[in-house]
Amino acid sequence: MGWTISGNYVAGCSCAVLCGCPYDGPPMDKQGNIGCLGSAVFHVAEGHLDDVDLAGVDFAFYNEFPSNLSSGGWKVGLIVDSGAGDEQAQALERILSGREGGPFGALSEFYGEYLGMERAAVSVQEDGKPVVKVEGHTELSYEPLKGPDGTPTTVRNAMFGFAPEFGVGTTTGTSDAFGLRYEASYGESAHYVFSNEEGEGAATKGRA
Repeated sequence: MGWTISGNYVAGCSCAVLCGCPYDGPPMDKQGNIGCLGSAVFHVAEGHLDDVDLAGVDFAFYNEFPSNLSSGGWKVGLIVDSGAGDEQAQALERILSGREGGPFGALSEFYGEYLGMERAAVSVQEDGKPVVKVEGHTELSYEPLKGPDGTPTTVRNAMFGFAPEFGVGTTTGTSDAFGLRYEASYGESAHYVFSNEEGEGAATKGRA
């Protein structure tokens, strides 16, 4: 089946800034504990799985990484916005669980446990300071790091990335979903394109 999704995302996790996951380093929080608990909230501006239109849907992808990403054993779960239709939610679950191939199909080889899909109100607010909310579970505010010229600091060509280039920064807030609770510290944000269709955006490893 052919699918493509694109839009913007904001992610946060428990790692001390900077998170080691994108370059396959050992993730570590401020207390020196190994492991990464995180979430990434995506707005789909355009997208489809075959004839199921996914434009306008928001979803959150949760993770627990016990070590560097290529060591595997990930726990991942999905929350799709309660305003999305059942067909849309099921399509996104097929994509994010890796069943439809493409980037998430490649990533699924590292999944140790898929925690399933839930429904709740999900939003990504980009006016001013980006804020993401998943009702009853997650609320994070993102602040980009900036260089000497005042522009956001970015990472390019990371081994595990949701985009070829993404902004990095800090997040504040808390998250608790699928039994994965964390205090936010690191953050990132970018526009993304994922697809299993040849010539339609990224088909490389992405960071979950």
